[in-house]
Amino acid sequence: MTGNHKYTSITRRRALAVTGGTVAAGGLAVAGYQSAFADTTTDTAATTGTTATASASSTTGTCMTLMSSVTEGPYYLDGALVRKDITEGKSGVPLTLRLTVVDATDGCTPVPGAAVEIWHCDAWGYYSGYTTANPGGSAPAESEDGSTADDNTYLRGYQIANANGVVKFETIFPGWYTPRTCHIHLKVHTGGAKEDGTYEGGKVNYTGQLFFADDIAQEVFTLEPYAKHSGTYTKLDDDMVYEGGGASGGLLTLKPVKKADPSKGYKGSLTLGFDPDAENTGAGGGGGGTPPGGAPTGTPPSGTPTGTPPSGTPTGTPPSDAPTASASASSTSSTSASSSSSSSSSS
Repeated sequence: MTGNHKYTSITRRRALAVTGGTVAAGGLAVAGYQSAFADTTTDTAATTGTTATASASSTTGTCMTLMSSVTEGPYYLDGALVRKDITEGKSGVPLTLRLTVVDATDGCTPVPGAAVEIWHCDAWGYYSGYTTANPGGSAPAESEDGSTADDNTYLRGYQIANANGVVKFETIFPGWYTPRTCHIHLKVHTGGAKEDGTYEGGKVNYTGQLFFADDIAQEVFTLEPYAKHSGTYTKLDDDMVYEGGGASGGLLTLKPVKKADPSKGYKGSLTLGFDPDAENTGAGGGGGGTPPGGAPTGTPPSGTPTGTPPSGTPTGTPPSDAPTASASASSTSSTSASSSSSSSSSS
């Protein structure tokens, strides 16, 4: 798989607006996709053909640039499948996610063939690969959801950008876990290719997180099966990863499938403008800041990359209400367990 992923973290710097074509190393430009789901092309990856014009810039022609990657979090697993539908039968409010990847160094033109990888928790706050990690509050055990999902692969996947730089995923609205707000993790890759059902080679250009408006998230969490998870939900303003900025900070544009019935699902969209020459896995050290609680403290699943955290990785004692974790798969070594616990920042 791409990169040398470790249980490490990097703090995030403030987002700022720059004129088109100016991007910091490892930076990502993010803007709301104003004509959501207006794409007329197929979702098949295209490596040749005419480059389409993307609506990635604002009305003033300015690209909003996120200066740095954020942490990949402690729940990253290498080896996600290339697929559109990542639910595997997990129950929840349907979410169709449409992301457009563009080159912020070249007039925000689409980047066909770029791969977008996402992963997130289920309706009760559990991640595949870490199904015994306590999500905080009070929630049923992950095994009680009644699905036939593979506990090592659900709600994880890649899609390859088509000629318009568009990828689409069929998933569910994520739940939450202490002390984080509702979010989806993502990585943007270039230079690799689909092989044996996964994405191989190339490099990671960007690691980030996508966020949800508080009012929509809290309405969804009153529905089943989300309502079975009780406790204190962290709002955007109190989250230690989201720093504001709306679309430039990763906030999704959400449209209900049926306005009067949120249980019917949402369409989420965002345009991701990145530097194809940059490399940023989200696994490097990056400044100070108090780490959140909620990082799993158990042994990572078998096959999960491990390593010593880089210098500069924030350390500290998580809050008393932070969930503890025990990985659902077999231990690779006591060293890797120690590494994952000490180097995890926000997840």
